[in-house]
Amino acid sequence: MARVTYVFGVLLILVGLVGYFVTGSAHPTALIPTWFGLAMVVGGILAVSPSESRRKLFMHINVTIGLVGLIGALASALHGYGHARSLGIDPDYKAMTAQLTMAGLLLIYVNLCVRSFIQARRSRQV
Repeated sequence: MARVTYVFGVLLILVGLVGYFVTGSAHPTALIPTWFGLAMVVGGILAVSPSESRRKLFMHINVTIGLVGLIGALASALHGYGHARSLGIDPDYKAMTAQLTMAGLLLIYVNLCVRSFIQARRSRQV
């Protein structure tokens, strides 16, 4: 799962950088996915270990980072959409696209991690 964490971390970094440059480098909050991605890449590096307990610890930290990012991205997208509509204006579709892309990637990542954790537990019980 550490390699999967690398891949999703790099994808989040790309989402953040693309979002930042698409908005004309005017909104530094567009880099939020980049910071989550960077944390996941570092966590993935730390999860590569011969020690099973260390691997488990860092993968649980990574999936927690993913879950927090997922909830934050979804909440931000929903809030931005609701707020814009309540003012009678169109929402910032570039920002919403980046937030929903981040949420989608993290939903897939968290799902893969949970399945891996369940499979690992089942294999230890047999």
